[in-house]
Amino acid sequence: MPRNIAIVGAGVSGLTCGVLLAERGDGVTILADKTGTRTTSAAAGAIWYPYDAEPADAVMSWALETYDVLARLSEDQAGGVSMLELRTFSRGHKMEIPLWALKLGARPLAPPELEEISLTSRGASGFALTVPLMDTTIYLDYLARRLEAAGGVVRGSAHLETLEEAPADFDSIVHCAGIGARDLAGDNDLEPHRGQVAIVPKMDLPYAVVCHDAPLMYAIPRAKDCLFGGSNEVSFSRTVNAADTARIVTECSRVLKMDAPQVLAEHVGIRPFRKSGVRVARDRGRDGRAIIHNYGHGGSGFTLSWGCARVVVELLP
Repeated sequence: MPRNIAIVGAGVSGLTCGVLLAERGDGVTILADKTGTRTTSAAAGAIWYPYDAEPADAVMSWALETYDVLARLSEDQAGGVSMLELRTFSRGHKMEIPLWALKLGARPLAPPELEEISLTSRGASGFALTVPLMDTTIYLDYLARRLEAAGGVVRGSAHLETLEEAPADFDSIVHCAGIGARDLAGDNDLEPHRGQVAIVPKMDLPYAVVCHDAPLMYAIPRAKDCLFGGSNEVSFSRTVNAADTARIVTECSRVLKMDAPQVLAEHVGIRPFRKSGVRVARDRGRDGRAIIHNYGHGGSGFTLSWGCARVVVELLP
């Protein structure tokens, strides 16, 4: 018998859960304060890579499951998913290639490749791996279209003070509110990891570049532009910081050996890092309805999206 389910949150986690449930025949309504370009997901680099999320074992299981789904979706040009080489590097210490990356075909970066991205310092190293890239300007709309085609609805400007405020005609609630879970679930274990990015003109870059050393930097080519990042600081501020933009553009330009490009736009998102680990679990509201929590993904929201959504489906009564 089809269920009537409310999903709280319209970022990548909420949309992915909505697609899985609606395509299984359930009634799905997404209730969200922010939708589309106003979500944290819209400001994400959205390249597949486990980052800023715990615990490692569960994260890798969900990430690899999501990798497989996204690799299949890359065959649909309308979905905004492509397979792209990611070059991950360290500026000053030897990087060991993780076992999971070796299983996916990772290889060490050769000296000429390190020099190509301005890494000539002693000890610099890195590895290359082909991974899914989700162009958020396309992919989030693709998920919304799939949801709608399956009968699901997105209801924007739906601000909730508590999860129980979801209308009583919903049988269960799937909670994907990201950093908003601090209030909705009273979860003070959530920490706001602020990320700022700059959007620059499209460039002919055949790979993405990421460095997790300080200062964090990444350059991700997309269909219509290129995304430069980034930052990762504990802060709730969503205000664009001009100094951050200048630092981001300067470092990305240095690594890519190019003149600083024009900045087309600047965005800030709040990564919902949960110190005790991603929460995908069943709970019960004060009104007796089942609540399935799915939040705390840190910088891995896209990377874990399909794996966590599959668990959500299994946890629903």
